[in-house]
Amino acid sequence: MVQLFTKKPRRANTFLQPRNSGLTPAARRESQAGPLRLDRRLVLITLSFVIAGLLFTYSSSAFDSAGYFKKQLLFDAIGLLVALVLARTYDKLQRLKIFRPMNLMIVTWVLLVIVLFTRTQAHVHRWIDLGIFKLQPSEIAKVTLVIYMANYLGNVAGKIGKDWHLLIRPAVVGGITLGLIWAERDLGTPFLMACVLGAMLFAAGLRLKQVFIPGILGVLFLLHQLFFVSYRRGRILSFLDPFATEGTTGYQLSRSFLAVGSGGWFGKGLGNSELKLEYLPAAHTDFIFSVMCEELGLLWAGIILSGFCYILIRGIQLARVGKTYTHSLLVFGLTLTICLQAFLNMGMAIGLLPTKGIALPFFSYGGSSVIMTLAMMGIILNTAAVDRTSVPLSREGRLSPKIK
Repeated sequence: MVQLFTKKPRRANTFLQPRNSGLTPAARRESQAGPLRLDRRLVLITLSFVIAGLLFTYSSSAFDSAGYFKKQLLFDAIGLLVALVLARTYDKLQRLKIFRPMNLMIVTWVLLVIVLFTRTQAHVHRWIDLGIFKLQPSEIAKVTLVIYMANYLGNVAGKIGKDWHLLIRPAVVGGITLGLIWAERDLGTPFLMACVLGAMLFAAGLRLKQVFIPGILGVLFLLHQLFFVSYRRGRILSFLDPFATEGTTGYQLSRSFLAVGSGGWFGKGLGNSELKLEYLPAAHTDFIFSVMCEELGLLWAGIILSGFCYILIRGIQLARVGKTYTHSLLVFGLTLTICLQAFLNMGMAIGLLPTKGIALPFFSYGGSSVIMTLAMMGIILNTAAVDRTSVPLSREGRLSPKIK
């Protein structure tokens, strides 16, 4: 794992090596003096994705385009405001008691318990209806869980490979959180976050032998959920041959195939999707990528994919030059959460993965999703700015000698 990210030996068994981890607190405060310089490239791609998301929310909403557009515009405005506040003040907000990682987790757990007692919507318990807004606690859990794990693992990075007792706390906190989300009849989000947490653990120095038995148990649980729960088994079978079951469980995926394939390389033109006319369910949410492919073609899909790949690469670069392990793991975890979710959504839309209700970050319609995605970007920008990494990076992921 270490050799994949660096050619030089590390003092700790991690690939994230903070460049100022040995500084005294006074020296660290001095190095952080001055105005924060946000990473312009990440800001630009974030704003571009938000604008494109608004455009396709309007385009993919066949019969109430104006209504969905106005709501999404409000959600984006709130999300951008949250991102701006966090980008400028997150390092200061951490000093407040309510923003301590464990307190954030307690609030998250309370919300995840409350949502289990709300009325069923689409056969699941995932939203708390606040009247004008439906709060989805699992979206909040994605952020708070990464914050907690980054804070904890940052203090034990390089040590967990030698002492398995250090894994008890993250296992308990992660298990409770993912278990509560699973109780909502949501398997996609726990799978996503389990992958993110696993990557963070390995980045902090976890050894493969330490997770051999838990890993086997996790795989067995996943197989049980996929093949012994009737509606999930139907999705797996329809994924293997969607057109054989297009009248039942394969309907969504078969229509998505038609949308993606009929668009060709250059698409039918913005707003000219035919499958969105009540042929493709959830066209403005889970399957918005399919509509994008139909209207603007596979070239546009490649641009979107490239954008998320850039965010991932840039996030890893910024994580590698963090001042502390906590900062590095925080940027790495949040970046991976956004990009892995995007890859899962796009993979589902083109038939590489079974269908699952998971949003495309920045693009899919929904308040909680877009606000929390932008909140994650705000935290990434703030942490990178505090670490003074918002400057050109060398190919090895280090700061360029010349700081502009």
